[in-house]
Amino acid sequence: MSQTTTQSAPEGVLKGRALHLALTGLFMSMFVSMLAMNVVGTSMPIIIADIGGTQAAFTWVVTATMLASAVSTPIWGKLADLTSKKVLLQVALIVFTLGSALAGMAHDPSWLIAFRVMQGLGAGGLGALGQIVLAEIVSPLERGKYMGVMGAIMAVSTVGGPLIGGFFTDTIGWRWNFYVAAPIAVVAIIMLQRTLHLTTQKRKVKIDYLGAALITTGFSSLLIWVTLGGSNFEWWSWETLAMVGGGLVLLIAAVIVELKVDEPLIPLTLFKNRTFTMSVLASIAVGLAMFGTAVFLGQYMQLARGRSVIEASLLTLPMMGGVLISSTVVGQIITRTGKWKRYMVAGSLALLVGLVLMGQLRYDTSYWYVGVSMFILGAGVGMTMQNLVLVVQNTVAPTQMGAASATVTFFRTIGGTAGMSAMGAMLSHQVADYIKDGLGKLSPEQMQGAEALSGGVIPKIAELPEPIRIVVESAYGHAVGNIFLAASPVAILAIIAIACIPNIPLNSKSNAEMIAEMRRRQAGADGGDGGAAEASYAVSTGSISVIGEPGIARRSGLRPGAGGDAGRTGEAGAADDPAAGGAASDDIAADDIAADRPASER
Repeated sequence: MSQTTTQSAPEGVLKGRALHLALTGLFMSMFVSMLAMNVVGTSMPIIIADIGGTQAAFTWVVTATMLASAVSTPIWGKLADLTSKKVLLQVALIVFTLGSALAGMAHDPSWLIAFRVMQGLGAGGLGALGQIVLAEIVSPLERGKYMGVMGAIMAVSTVGGPLIGGFFTDTIGWRWNFYVAAPIAVVAIIMLQRTLHLTTQKRKVKIDYLGAALITTGFSSLLIWVTLGGSNFEWWSWETLAMVGGGLVLLIAAVIVELKVDEPLIPLTLFKNRTFTMSVLASIAVGLAMFGTAVFLGQYMQLARGRSVIEASLLTLPMMGGVLISSTVVGQIITRTGKWKRYMVAGSLALLVGLVLMGQLRYDTSYWYVGVSMFILGAGVGMTMQNLVLVVQNTVAPTQMGAASATVTFFRTIGGTAGMSAMGAMLSHQVADYIKDGLGKLSPEQMQGAEALSGGVIPKIAELPEPIRIVVESAYGHAVGNIFLAASPVAILAIIAIACIPNIPLNSKSNAEMIAEMRRRQAGADGGDGGAAEASYAVSTGSISVIGEPGIARRSGLRPGAGGDAGRTGEAGAADDPAAGGAASDDIAADDIAADRPASER
């Protein structure tokens, strides 16, 4: 079968200036969410102290947002496979902006937590849909550099957000941290409307409501248990039995439902793909490293080092510098060379080294040591986070791009949320113990002002007497170091998982181009089996998602156990020449696909 050459881009395929304008609107929408999420990061200790919150409230304000983001991500991703990605992206922007504005009106922790949940629902859509739309208009081979741009946007917003937030907090008040996203969001919505022109597949929308409810309540039960265990109730108690047992039962029920419904929220057949499964495992560890450090470094700088919000933001620059440099440089290299695995393995090793180094932090640790540790950890995040989505997108069928991308993001956020909940609980307990021990060593005269520490409320460091302040700073410094060290073994999971991902060359076609090619082949089937035509297309482009269609997989002769790795790796005997853009030969004909033998045996 000869390759088809087109003189003009197929419908829905963006090229040249149209592509760049669409990317501008897309990156702007992602910048909005990242800026608004990070603008309150280092201001949060002051916000919680101002509205009378405790350390548990601090953890919940962050955890609730991430939990809402996590559980909504698969829903956004599934809808992206079924309906207009452009409309969904705009809706997510509106939900996120409204949640941010309402959170800025909070006068107590409950109000703040409630609308941070709404903010998280929108953030889940923006995080997943940004990567899905990028896959729609840019090929995996070219996507590496744009993934680097996304990493750079994350780094800039993570640095710029706290600086803007610190400025607002110190001048006109912390509430403006939540309002800053609104004007940028309006511009992003208009840009997307004018520049993002995508072809929407006409598929009947079947939302898996039962699966969504079971997955949401199951994971929520487990995460709430991690957050409250040991403080609101004992680890070994009836509450633990109810939350853990109930959560596991709900998740088992969710698996049963997902195996039976026509349009599962998380297609479990994706886990037959080794690339997908290993990327999910690695994403859990990366999420913990990324979200955990971003939250608790702010506390370390303010509560253990006595720095202001702006100073704390500036002192975390090495972390974001590592993310910015590594993601941008590695993204460009991946696009130019087509090689990705060596950089992801190096990134996973940097994660481990960075977490171990951060585990040595104390309230008087030298700033140069803190800076080097943060830079190494940031470099590890930059080399792994976006590229885990890239390699998954490179190995799934175009009709499952949304669900696959969103699922990886979902587990990354779940990993970060669970990690933050556990780290927050551990921090709260250890801080209380260290403060109790420290206060026990003070004289009665030095104990004046200790009443400010009652009730577990996060103190305002600048208002504490010096002896009490030193006790609090020492407690937070030691406890933050301990939680980073406790989290470091999770990075070993990332190393093993990434090492096990098949080294599949990157495809050279965008998702829109693959769908257009699939439609042409289906139209040319002359009344033949459309499913077989789709399978022919999937293998000819190197896509491995025939695993999601058991009937197609059987017709194609692909072994189910091989998951998605057939058709592209040397093991499968398919094209493994990077110069070919990772796509298997277009010479695989439809009648070959329908044969009973794998292509590697023909």
